[in-house]
Amino acid sequence: MLYLNDGQNLFETSSSFAGVEWQVDETADRLIRAGTVPPLIIVGIDNTGKDRLREYMPHRSVQPMMLRAQGKYYPDFLFKEVMPFVERNYRVLAAPEETGFGGSSLGALIALYTAIARPGRIGRLLLESPSLWVSNRQVLKQSRSVRIWPERVFLAAGTAEAASAEKSRSVANNVQELAAIIRRAVLSERRLRVVIQEGAGHSESAWAQRFPEALQFLFGN
Repeated sequence: MLYLNDGQNLFETSSSFAGVEWQVDETADRLIRAGTVPPLIIVGIDNTGKDRLREYMPHRSVQPMMLRAQGKYYPDFLFKEVMPFVERNYRVLAAPEETGFGGSSLGALIALYTAIARPGRIGRLLLESPSLWVSNRQVLKQSRSVRIWPERVFLAAGTAEAASAEKSRSVANNVQELAAIIRRAVLSERRLRVVIQEGAGHSESAWAQRFPEALQFLFGN
């Protein structure tokens, strides 16, 4: 099982941001047919559209301005509503080691927050270009006290994530800092994959390009 945020952007160009999708279904089908990953169900969880920032931000923020953040409720939404619905209606392996969760940008931030807030519930974590800078890096700071991390974590960003070189370096540095925090929690290279892709931006096309590697690392043998 793999649950991914921003479901509108995963499968169809007609619903995706800027008309670019992750090609999740095509990639998964190809890797499953090749025997690279086992058969699995991938669930896209749509965001709420105009309230996406409020939905995915667990802490108040000045930049971007968000004083009524609702992300603190997201773990309960995932574990008490989304997952039980899927498990009632589909034959799935629901154990933590069989369960993946992830997203990109703010979708990755709330995925990280959820893994922190409910340790031991997520076995595979996909973090693409996580917005670690929001809320004065609060989620990044929280990660320093985590002792139970998912069995495998795929963490990635590009070197051209922002409009300026300085901001792009800051994004990459935050990702490297998170990687160092996770490594200190005794996650070996077998459990943590960090990718800093040269020239890649903050876009669906970049995340789609890295998705095959992410899926193989998280669910492959």
